[in-house]
Amino acid sequence: MAREAGDRPRDVSRRDLFKTAGAGAAAAVAGAPLAPSTAVAQAHLAAAPQLEALETLTAAEADILEAICARLIPSDENGPGAAEARAAHYIDRALTGPLRASRDAYAAGLAAVDVYAQASKGVPFPKLAPRDQDAVLTAMESNAATGFTPNAATFFNLVRTHTIQGTFCDPYYGGNANFAGWDLIGYPGLRMTVGPEEQRMSAPKAVRKSAYEDAMFARKGSQRGGDHGHRP
Repeated sequence: MAREAGDRPRDVSRRDLFKTAGAGAAAAVAGAPLAPSTAVAQAHLAAAPQLEALETLTAAEADILEAICARLIPSDENGPGAAEARAAHYIDRALTGPLRASRDAYAAGLAAVDVYAQASKGVPFPKLAPRDQDAVLTAMESNAATGFTPNAATFFNLVRTHTIQGTFCDPYYGGNANFAGWDLIGYPGLRMTVGPEEQRMSAPKAVRKSAYEDAMFARKGSQRGGDHGHRP
Protein backbone atom coordinates (compact mmCIF):
# COMPACT_ATOMS: atom_id res chain seq x y z
CA MET A 1 0.00 0.00 0.00
CA ALA A 2 1.14 3.51 -0.55
CA ARG A 3 3.11 5.13 2.27
CA GLU A 4 2.87 8.78 3.18
CA ALA A 5 5.70 10.87 4.59
CA GLY A 6 6.44 10.01 8.22
CA ASP A 7 4.44 6.77 8.18
CA ARG A 8 5.95 3.62 9.57
CA PRO A 9 6.23 0.76 7.07
CA ARG A 10 2.88 -0.96 6.76
CA ASP A 11 2.28 -4.71 6.75
CA VAL A 12 0.33 -4.30 3.53
CA SER A 13 2.71 -3.08 0.84
CA ARG A 14 2.92 -2.94 -2.91
CA ARG A 15 6.32 -4.64 -2.70
CA ASP A 16 4.90 -7.55 -0.69
CA LEU A 17 2.04 -7.90 -3.15
CA PHE A 18 4.49 -8.12 -6.03
CA LYS A 19 6.39 -10.89 -4.26
CA THR A 20 3.17 -12.89 -4.48
CA ALA A 21 2.20 -11.73 -7.96
CA GLY A 22 5.55 -11.81 -9.74
CA ALA A 23 5.81 -15.55 -10.27
CA GLY A 24 2.22 -16.09 -11.33
CA ALA A 25 1.34 -12.86 -13.06
CA ALA A 26 2.34 -14.10 -16.50
CA ALA A 27 0.15 -17.17 -16.16
CA ALA A 28 -2.77 -15.43 -14.63
CA VAL A 29 -0.29 -10.94 -16.13
CA ALA A 30 2.97 21.80 -29.20
CA GLY A 31 2.65 23.99 -26.07
CA ALA A 32 4.96 24.24 -23.12
CA PRO A 33 6.06 20.88 -21.71
CA LEU A 34 4.03 19.55 -18.82
CA ALA A 35 5.49 19.23 -15.36
CA PRO A 36 6.33 15.55 -14.61
CA SER A 37 3.55 15.15 -12.06
CA THR A 38 1.00 16.67 -14.45
CA ALA A 39 2.21 14.47 -17.29
CA VAL A 40 1.90 11.33 -15.16
CA ALA A 41 -1.58 12.27 -14.00
CA GLN A 42 -2.77 12.93 -17.55
CA ALA A 43 -1.21 9.67 -18.75
CA HIS A 44 -3.13 7.77 -16.08
CA LEU A 45 -6.38 9.47 -17.06
CA ALA A 46 -5.77 8.70 -20.73
CA ALA A 47 -5.09 5.04 -19.89
CA ALA A 48 -8.22 4.58 -17.79
CA PRO A 49 -10.83 2.58 -19.73
CA GLN A 50 -14.51 3.38 -19.85
CA LEU A 51 -16.38 1.89 -16.91
CA GLU A 52 -18.37 -1.23 -17.63
CA ALA A 53 -21.84 -2.06 -16.38
CA LEU A 54 -21.91 -4.09 -13.17
CA GLU A 55 -22.67 -7.78 -13.58
CA THR A 56 -22.94 -9.01 -9.98
CA LEU A 57 -22.12 -6.39 -7.38
CA THR A 58 -24.46 -3.62 -6.32
CA ALA A 59 -23.35 -0.04 -6.91
CA ALA A 60 -22.58 0.38 -3.20
CA GLU A 61 -20.56 -2.85 -3.10
CA ALA A 62 -18.66 -1.85 -6.22
CA ASP A 63 -17.71 1.53 -4.72
CA ILE A 64 -16.25 -0.16 -1.64
CA LEU A 65 -14.42 -2.80 -3.69
CA GLU A 66 -13.00 -0.21 -6.10
CA ALA A 67 -11.63 1.74 -3.14
CA ILE A 68 -10.09 -1.36 -1.57
CA CYS A 69 -8.40 -2.45 -4.79
CA ALA A 70 -7.05 1.07 -5.33
CA ARG A 71 -5.28 0.94 -1.96
CA LEU A 72 -4.01 -2.63 -2.24
CA ILE A 73 -2.10 -1.84 -5.45
CA PRO A 74 -2.11 1.96 -5.60
CA SER A 75 -1.18 4.24 -8.46
CA ASP A 76 2.15 5.90 -7.70
CA GLU A 77 5.44 7.00 -9.27
CA ASN A 78 5.96 3.44 -10.52
CA GLY A 79 2.85 3.56 -12.68
CA PRO A 80 -0.87 2.77 -12.64
CA GLY A 81 -2.30 0.31 -10.16
CA ALA A 82 -5.31 -1.92 -9.62
CA ALA A 83 -7.83 0.86 -10.25
CA GLU A 84 -6.49 1.52 -13.75
CA ALA A 85 -6.15 -2.21 -14.39
CA ARG A 86 -9.88 -2.57 -13.51
CA ALA A 87 -9.24 -5.30 -10.96
CA ALA A 88 -12.64 -4.67 -9.37
CA HIS A 89 -14.32 -5.26 -12.74
CA TYR A 90 -12.46 -8.56 -13.02
CA ILE A 91 -13.83 -9.57 -9.61
CA ASP A 92 -17.38 -8.45 -10.38
CA ARG A 93 -17.29 -10.37 -13.65
CA ALA A 94 -15.74 -13.50 -12.11
CA LEU A 95 -18.39 -13.61 -9.39
CA THR A 96 -20.85 -14.65 -12.09
CA GLY A 97 -18.58 -17.58 -13.05
CA PRO A 98 -15.44 -19.11 -11.52
CA LEU A 99 -15.69 -17.07 -8.30
CA ARG A 100 -19.45 -17.48 -7.83
CA ALA A 101 -18.88 -19.46 -4.64
CA SER A 102 -17.41 -16.29 -3.09
CA ARG A 103 -20.43 -14.07 -3.85
CA ASP A 104 -21.92 -14.32 -0.37
CA ALA A 105 -18.51 -13.74 1.19
CA TYR A 106 -18.18 -10.53 -0.81
CA ALA A 107 -21.65 -9.33 0.12
CA ALA A 108 -21.01 -9.86 3.82
CA GLY A 109 -17.39 -8.75 3.74
CA LEU A 110 -17.90 -5.51 1.84
CA ALA A 111 -20.77 -4.57 4.13
CA ALA A 112 -18.58 -5.31 7.15
CA VAL A 113 -15.79 -3.10 5.75
CA ASP A 114 -18.14 -0.16 5.54
CA VAL A 115 -19.63 -0.74 8.99
CA TYR A 116 -16.17 -1.02 10.53
CA ALA A 117 -14.95 2.09 8.69
CA GLN A 118 -17.89 4.13 9.97
CA ALA A 119 -17.50 2.77 13.51
CA SER A 120 -13.75 3.39 13.67
CA LYS A 121 -13.36 6.45 11.43
CA GLY A 122 -16.86 7.94 11.25
CA VAL A 123 -17.01 7.88 7.44
CA PRO A 124 -17.98 5.22 4.84
CA PHE A 125 -14.90 3.45 3.49
CA PRO A 126 -14.97 4.91 -0.07
CA LYS A 127 -15.01 8.46 1.38
CA LEU A 128 -12.11 7.97 3.79
CA ALA A 129 -8.77 9.62 3.14
CA PRO A 130 -6.14 7.19 1.79
CA ARG A 131 -4.33 7.13 5.15
CA ASP A 132 -7.52 6.07 6.93
CA GLN A 133 -8.39 3.51 4.26
CA ASP A 134 -4.94 2.02 4.80
CA ALA A 135 -5.55 1.91 8.53
CA VAL A 136 -8.81 -0.01 8.03
CA LEU A 137 -7.16 -2.48 5.67
CA THR A 138 -4.20 -2.96 8.02
CA ALA A 139 -6.63 -3.70 10.85
CA MET A 140 -8.34 -6.25 8.63
CA GLU A 141 -5.08 -7.92 7.65
CA SER A 142 -3.98 -8.19 11.29
CA ASN A 143 -7.44 -9.48 12.24
CA ALA A 144 -8.01 -6.54 14.57
CA ALA A 145 -11.09 -5.35 12.67
CA THR A 146 -14.38 -6.65 14.01
CA GLY A 147 -17.72 -7.62 12.51
CA PHE A 148 -16.43 -10.02 9.85
CA THR A 149 -17.42 -13.63 9.25
CA PRO A 150 -15.47 -15.76 9.89
CA ASN A 151 -12.89 -13.00 10.50
CA ALA A 152 -11.40 -9.89 8.93
CA ALA A 153 -8.12 -11.49 7.84
CA THR A 154 -9.92 -14.15 5.82
CA PHE A 155 -11.83 -11.55 3.83
CA PHE A 156 -8.75 -9.35 3.44
CA ASN A 157 -6.77 -12.25 1.96
CA LEU A 158 -9.64 -13.16 -0.33
CA VAL A 159 -9.84 -9.65 -1.79
CA ARG A 160 -6.05 -9.30 -2.01
CA THR A 161 -5.75 -12.54 -3.95
CA HIS A 162 -8.47 -11.54 -6.40
CA THR A 163 -7.06 -8.02 -6.76
CA ILE A 164 -3.70 -9.48 -7.78
CA GLN A 165 -5.46 -11.76 -10.24
CA GLY A 166 -7.45 -8.87 -11.69
CA THR A 167 -4.41 -6.65 -12.07
CA PHE A 168 -2.16 -9.17 -13.80
CA CYS A 169 -4.53 -11.58 -15.58
CA ASP A 170 -5.03 -11.94 -19.30
CA PRO A 171 -7.30 -9.00 -20.23
CA TYR A 172 -9.81 -11.46 -21.67
CA TYR A 173 -11.01 -12.01 -18.11
CA GLY A 174 -11.91 -8.37 -17.53
CA GLY A 175 -8.85 -7.08 -15.68
CA ASN A 176 -5.38 -5.84 -16.66
CA ALA A 177 -7.07 -3.12 -18.73
CA ASN A 178 -4.77 -1.53 -21.30
CA PHE A 179 -2.18 -4.05 -20.09
CA ALA A 180 -1.51 -1.85 -17.07
CA GLY A 181 -0.53 -4.82 -14.90
CA TRP A 182 1.81 -6.36 -17.45
CA ASP A 183 3.49 -3.00 -18.05
CA LEU A 184 3.90 -2.52 -14.31
CA ILE A 185 5.98 -5.68 -13.89
CA GLY A 186 7.63 -5.56 -17.32
CA TYR A 187 5.89 -8.68 -18.63
CA PRO A 188 6.11 -8.59 -22.44
CA GLY A 189 3.00 -10.68 -23.10
CA LEU A 190 2.16 -14.27 -23.94
CA ARG A 191 3.73 -15.85 -27.01
CA MET A 192 2.31 -19.01 -28.53
CA THR A 193 5.45 -19.41 -30.65
CA VAL A 194 8.89 -17.83 -30.40
CA GLY A 195 10.78 -17.39 -33.64
CA PRO A 196 14.57 -17.23 -34.15
CA GLU A 197 14.61 -13.44 -34.10
CA GLU A 198 12.84 -13.28 -30.76
CA GLN A 199 15.12 -15.94 -29.32
CA ARG A 200 18.08 -13.67 -30.00
CA MET A 201 16.47 -10.62 -28.37
CA SER A 202 17.71 -9.63 -24.93
CA ALA A 203 14.50 -7.70 -24.28
CA PRO A 204 11.47 -9.11 -26.15
CA LYS A 205 9.14 -6.62 -27.73
CA ALA A 206 5.82 -6.31 -26.01
CA VAL A 207 2.95 -8.35 -27.41
CA ARG A 208 -0.17 -6.47 -26.48
CA LYS A 209 -3.05 -8.83 -27.08
CA SER A 210 -5.05 -11.38 -25.19
CA ALA A 211 -3.99 -14.99 -25.52
CA TYR A 212 -7.52 -15.71 -26.71
CA GLU A 213 -6.95 -13.57 -29.79
CA ASP A 214 -4.61 -16.25 -31.10
CA ALA A 215 -5.99 -18.25 -34.03
CA MET A 216 -5.50 -21.53 -32.17
CA PHE A 217 -8.49 -20.72 -29.94
CA ALA A 218 -10.78 -20.03 -32.92
CA ARG A 219 -13.07 -17.97 -30.74
CA LYS A 220 -15.64 -15.92 -32.62
CA GLY A 221 -16.36 -12.37 -31.56
CA SER A 222 -20.03 -13.17 -31.13
CA GLN A 223 -19.21 -16.00 -28.74
CA ARG A 224 -17.01 -13.84 -26.59
CA GLY A 225 -19.48 -11.00 -26.61
CA GLY A 226 -22.19 -13.36 -25.46
CA ASP A 227 -20.18 -14.51 -22.45
CA HIS A 228 -20.08 -11.17 -20.69
CA GLY A 229 -21.93 -7.95 -21.37
CA HIS A 230 -20.16 -4.62 -21.59
CA ARG A 231 -21.26 -1.04 -21.59
CA PRO A 232 -20.74 0.41 -25.13
